[in-house]
Amino acid sequence: MSIAIDLPLSSSVASDPGTLGIHPERRNDLIHTAANAVDAGLLPSCQLALARHGRLALFETMGDATPGSRYTIFSCTKALVAGAVWMLMADRTIDISARVAEVIPEFGTNGKDVITIEQLLIHTAGIPHAPIGPPDWADRASRLARFARWRLNWEPGTRCEYHPTSAHWVLAEIIDRVAGMDYREFITTRLADPLGLRTLRLGVAPDQQGDINTLAIVGVPPTAQEIEAVTGISGIEISEVTDQTLLRFNDPEIRALGVPGGGAVATAADVALFYQALLHNAGTLWTPDILADGTGRIRCSLLDPMLGVAANRSLGLVIAGADGKAARRGMPKTASPRTFGHHGVGGQVAWADPDTGISFCFLTNGLDASPIRAGIRGLSLSNRAAACATAAT
Repeated sequence: MSIAIDLPLSSSVASDPGTLGIHPERRNDLIHTAANAVDAGLLPSCQLALARHGRLALFETMGDATPGSRYTIFSCTKALVAGAVWMLMADRTIDISARVAEVIPEFGTNGKDVITIEQLLIHTAGIPHAPIGPPDWADRASRLARFARWRLNWEPGTRCEYHPTSAHWVLAEIIDRVAGMDYREFITTRLADPLGLRTLRLGVAPDQQGDINTLAIVGVPPTAQEIEAVTGISGIEISEVTDQTLLRFNDPEIRALGVPGGGAVATAADVALFYQALLHNAGTLWTPDILADGTGRIRCSLLDPMLGVAANRSLGLVIAGADGKAARRGMPKTASPRTFGHHGVGGQVAWADPDTGISFCFLTNGLDASPIRAGIRGLSLSNRAAACATAAT
């Protein structure tokens, strides 16, 4: 059901969540489940938010963190970049069927001239392991030089494999060139500020980072047997992203840089409200058919080798799907097949369900060394969040 929501979005929690159609006992169960992880010493702190009909029904900070403080949201950032691309598609400054090299000629080397903008967004570009990091990623000329040196891992369009950072550095450069504006400024001025999401930022000056919670690694990595038991795949490596890489995001310079594939910071409330904006096209920021495509059309159903199921990639997001494998994709079993979102490494969760109108975000600075445990925790919370709707109103 489509409803109109006012801009800017309100960051205050509804005094009576029941008016939003939120089941009080299930909401309390969700809160207690998150609190138990902190009380048991599994996480130093966490934050969760639940929203419906453009309003917050829940916003809680738990553990050793100031209420309302911000967290690094890692790959939940990719939804912001997708939202920016959808805007530029409406402006007709981005054609996703175009080859990247038409916009960034420096990119079209070593067989990469065939890669399209769409393939960057759906993770079929063939450059998942393309190297980029400090110090090169902090300088535009150095990034472009990196692009030119990159080589294909496989033929674009033939496989789907998660691109942790490489594809989104390219997308950021595309935004810069077609918008005539730095990608970080674009996301702030065209997305976050119109929506009233003042904590949601990609790139934060060092003197404005005092409310960002410090990241810490918790737990121990899974064994090869644990990985195989969950994925059914022998010999798989969980991620190329190391603990050292993640802890770099405590560095003030890297927070200020705004890594487009995973460097945004926010409160859980602002992320949940961003997904409300996607559900209801707040302020008609997006052209309706492009927004419907980005949040509802599966453009890539190739096998995701890490998950062992079809990737179900839309133009920048993941869609739960009706094949009974939603949990493998990190989506709640208690939500509809149309649920869409994008999670982040270490346990960050963000999604929305068009059928119930619920959106949910869970953030933590306790980065579990086991993505399996983090995934199970996220699913447990998501299942409870999705079940909070009393009716699809």
